[in-house]
Amino acid sequence: MDMDAQADEVKSFTQKGNYHAALNIALSGLNACRRDDDQAGVDRFLGLMQNVLDTLALEFGSAADKAREKDA
Repeated sequence: MDMDAQADEVKSFTQKGNYHAALNIALSGLNACRRDDDQAGVDRFLGLMQNVLDTLALEFGSAADKAREKDA
């Protein structure tokens, strides 16, 4: 498994707004690392998933609504 390529793919899908694909790829990477007993890889993919979730929260969460109201 090429972790760097998968990480780049997760980031690319996140930037495009395809969060479902980004999370699926990150989860697949996490599972592959778990099977290989690669804790550093697991942690890396958990971090990528957290970045996707943070992006979702900023874009769609209620905090995003408040930020938009503040800018208006």
